[in-house]
Amino acid sequence: MPLTGAGFFNRLAQLSFCAAVALVPLAAQAADEDPWEGANRLIFRFNDTVDTYALKPIAQGYQYITPQFVEDSVHNFFQNIGDVKNLANNVLQGKPAAAGVDTARLIFNTTFGLLGFIDVGTKMGLQRSDEDFGQTLGRWGVPSGPYVVLPLLGPSTVRDAVAKYPDSYTGPYPYMNDMSARNTMFGINLVDTRASLLSAERLITGDKYIFIRNAYLQNREFKVQDGNVKDDF
Repeated sequence: MPLTGAGFFNRLAQLSFCAAVALVPLAAQAADEDPWEGANRLIFRFNDTVDTYALKPIAQGYQYITPQFVEDSVHNFFQNIGDVKNLANNVLQGKPAAAGVDTARLIFNTTFGLLGFIDVGTKMGLQRSDEDFGQTLGRWGVPSGPYVVLPLLGPSTVRDAVAKYPDSYTGPYPYMNDMSARNTMFGINLVDTRASLLSAERLITGDKYIFIRNAYLQNREFKVQDGNVKDDF
């Protein structure tokens, strides 16, 4: 049964505490950012092969045959669902103003935006947050731990990898009983996400593994610190 209201946030808070406790000994295992580089590179090559021969061609075909307004609408729909995660984590991080914006976006996009297919909120000046439970843990002092590449999921850290579980409860998939509908929705979301990253590949130079690792770690630090970092990204 889906969780709503106070029950939802109570469940998320319980998961937050459990994840934080589990991360403390793991994060202290190594000070180096990438002590598992050998294993990470093997998983990275596996992921890159799957992407090269499956995900990327599908995403390119999707972009080729899909009209831009349809692609934008699908992307907006999944972004609207993602605003639930933003709202939950802004609440957990003690950011009432940002949580208020997330709430307004959800209300306006879900109603006037026809379930989020039209991003009414942004047009109204309500800028979208980009928060997750990994950032929430980081805000409350949990270290990131070593860099790790997850099979099929890509770059992460120990903290961010564990944080994916609580975040999953802010999405629709745990509450969908129809397996066919759930898998279809997940597949469309995956293709939409991969298609949105196609243009970013032009920025990659040199060793692809190192480039993606450094970009990920710098971006995560930037987000956890809400942009208050010394480095100019």
